[in-house]
Amino acid sequence: MTLGPVRPTRDDDVLAGLSDVVGGPAGEHDAGHRWWTPLRVLLVVTAACFALGMVQKAPCYHVSWENGEDRYSEMCYSDLPYLYTGRGFAELNWPYSDDEQVRQRYETMEYPVGISYFAWLDAWATHWLSGSPDISGRAQIPSSDMWGAPGVVPEVRLYVVTTALGLAICALLATVFLSGVNRRRPWDALAFAASPALLLTGLVNWDLLAVVCVAGALSAWARGKPVWTGVWLGLGTATKLYPVFLVGALLVICLRERRWLPLVHVVWATAVTWLVVNLPAMWTGFSQWKVFWTFNQDRGADLGSFWLAAHEATDHVFLSTTINHWSVGFFAVWCLAVAVLGYTAKVTPRFAQLGFLIVTGFLLVNKVYSPQYVLWLLPLAVLARPRWRDLLIWQAGEILYFAAVWWYLGTFLASGSNANVSPSYWIAIALRIAAELYLVVMVVRDIRDPWSDPVDRYEDDYPSETTTRSKVVAV
Repeated sequence: MTLGPVRPTRDDDVLAGLSDVVGGPAGEHDAGHRWWTPLRVLLVVTAACFALGMVQKAPCYHVSWENGEDRYSEMCYSDLPYLYTGRGFAELNWPYSDDEQVRQRYETMEYPVGISYFAWLDAWATHWLSGSPDISGRAQIPSSDMWGAPGVVPEVRLYVVTTALGLAICALLATVFLSGVNRRRPWDALAFAASPALLLTGLVNWDLLAVVCVAGALSAWARGKPVWTGVWLGLGTATKLYPVFLVGALLVICLRERRWLPLVHVVWATAVTWLVVNLPAMWTGFSQWKVFWTFNQDRGADLGSFWLAAHEATDHVFLSTTINHWSVGFFAVWCLAVAVLGYTAKVTPRFAQLGFLIVTGFLLVNKVYSPQYVLWLLPLAVLARPRWRDLLIWQAGEILYFAAVWWYLGTFLASGSNANVSPSYWIAIALRIAAELYLVVMVVRDIRDPWSDPVDRYEDDYPSETTTRSKVVAV
């Protein structure tokens, strides 16, 4: 007998309470709606959430991001418009050009190639939609004055809009992937689709490009397709570094289950995909391609990190080499602890559970913890611990930090006359970390005690729905 889908209003106390406004939880004989399938509802919710995120950026859009104070007081800051003029996209320069004149005028993109390619292609789309304006004269304008060049400000606004539409497609596709990871629990993706974190941070940068790759990897692994899992992880790693760490989660799973061939497929597919995507940048400008790696190696303590709060609170300067050594050491110990946890658990942990723990460890000691980095955890978290109470507690810490970081940059949190002393910002960082660790504790508890895990992993044709919870060693 095949088990039916889990009804979210009967499975989650928070959703059950919220459902009172529409008549209460689903009844015993609820058969659903013919057209309004879970996936279609999820896509509508995702689109509405992302549209609200675009509205949230409206105060900055109306002034074309030119008012330096409003972007912080209204919390509508985005990297997108500034990098359009600051990295040469207004002149349609290839981000990995080694042309001497281009490199003298513009800094090299400090992001992995996936983001750089997307940003460059979107610049071409923006110019085409703008009527293909003549840009030959822009090379004579100092790059610092590019924002004021004729026609550039309308292009900046259009660039943000076209990028937003591309990232919206990523969010919709991620919802599709997440809803299919567990065939009985498509509604777990609702916590992604309606996430406050998605609404607030989806347009701060291009991180959703990596998020959809992680969601694709989760879906491919759940469907027993290790090669496609590796392809998605390779694409994600070419866009943001963190998806490669998820290979470690699969390593633990495959070691437990002695599944060597799927692991080999994941590893080679990840490596080959990453290399193929990186080759155009490496071929056209190897020095420019290396900037991402050297930039992150040499940077010091930055926004959102424990290191920045410690520096400002103690006035101690942490050298970049010191942070590198301690961060790598802590992350290695954290990964070892996750591996031991996963290997000694009563049943094999789920991919999302181990992946969430690994990426969390990376973020906790990273040199920078930008507000949009919450998106890295979002697809993993909603599947690792599909309980709205816990997810909302975690995201409450993220929302608090989202407000605090902009007010900090706007010096609205400054203590006295010293703009660099903001105890309120340090507290926001600490609360964000505490909320994240709370969710870590809940996921660890589920791994150590499978009976507390909301996700039942029954065999496809389990003989009786009334049988006590029976976990199988599967992913």
